[in-house]
Amino acid sequence: MSFDIRHAAAKASAAKTAIANLDQGARLQLLLDVASELRKATDSVLTANQIDIQTAHASGLPAPMIDRLTLDFKGVESIALAVEDIAKQPEVLGSVSNIRPMPSGIQVGKMRIPLGVVAMIYESRPNVTIDAAVLCLKAGNAVILRGGKEAQASNQALADVLHAALQKNGLSKDVCTVIPDPDREIMNDMLTLSDDIDLIIPRGGEGLIRHVSENSKIPVIQHFKGVCHLYIDAQADLQKALPILENGKTQRTGVCNALETLLIHKDIAAEALPHIATLFAKHDVKVHACERSLAFFENAVAAQDEDWHAEYLALEIAVRVVNDFERAVEHIQQYGSGHTEVIVTENLANAQRFMREVNSSVIMLNASSRFSDGGELGLGAEIGISTSKLHAYGPMGAEQLTTEKFVVYGDGHIRA
Repeated sequence: MSFDIRHAAAKASAAKTAIANLDQGARLQLLLDVASELRKATDSVLTANQIDIQTAHASGLPAPMIDRLTLDFKGVESIALAVEDIAKQPEVLGSVSNIRPMPSGIQVGKMRIPLGVVAMIYESRPNVTIDAAVLCLKAGNAVILRGGKEAQASNQALADVLHAALQKNGLSKDVCTVIPDPDREIMNDMLTLSDDIDLIIPRGGEGLIRHVSENSKIPVIQHFKGVCHLYIDAQADLQKALPILENGKTQRTGVCNALETLLIHKDIAAEALPHIATLFAKHDVKVHACERSLAFFENAVAAQDEDWHAEYLALEIAVRVVNDFERAVEHIQQYGSGHTEVIVTENLANAQRFMREVNSSVIMLNASSRFSDGGELGLGAEIGISTSKLHAYGPMGAEQLTTEKFVVYGDGHIRA
């Protein structure tokens, strides 16, 4: 291997103290400088991105992957704005919460601290390079980034941006390592470095995440796939339901918060399905329909059991008519991936039950699944979406990249 990941991880571990100990003002300035350096480097970043796009087309990369890969001026500015948003959010480190007195007279609280070194493994999306790095820096962590080969040129251009900001602030570039070699053996070696790396976050296809989860000696945040459901309740307002369905399924298909399964209460199905069929025909959506809904769609195919598990990431959806609210919840609990679920209803009791009984990481009432995103949920950006409940659940911002330690205040107290 041409890149020594063991050496890089050791250097990142040695550099983590410097980033952890930055005061609030210095950390703010560092992140603002990342945004400034990114804007200055826009032309070089887009030139590198064009190299990746040309290579992607030549190698036959699927259209949804190319969509994730592509940057433009607006996209770069959007990343810079997200960096500034993260920078200006309240400081997460050093805060002490829940201080309470004990019968012994001591006072006990919890202080938020960095995790240490976070390694991110991801595919295709170059914006993740900046988002992940900045969230880790905000949380006081050193970071190691391993992007996919399809975004190699873009990621190295973005690494130059990050290193320029670190150098401007007197910090070692070892605080943020962007692996320059896509060799899979480098990744496999990295998964064993538990002495220097504290957390692995894989973000990409299910195959990548399963490989990382099964081979890592380091704790892993998992996000296998996004099988997101929309349930149209018997008392839904179709004027709300149809735009929510259209936005969730057709705005961007290759993202994890796109809708993959539509559930419809039987009492509203006859009214709703003709409108839904028209909507799907307009966007050329392929439908996998249950036997009760199949007749409403031209060219639909009969749904099989595997369709309820499917993350299509395409203009494709599974449709099922359910007898009641309970069957909708049962279906989601059986087939959902823990990502995002939506209910459209005007029945407050059903809305509250859905919020309470469905245990996916994000639950939406009368709102598109496309809002299940760190930026839209107030995190500035996200390093990933955890569908495992330890230690974080849902979109992960800076706070989710920290942990807590107990702090005890006394005045000469000793234990009796």
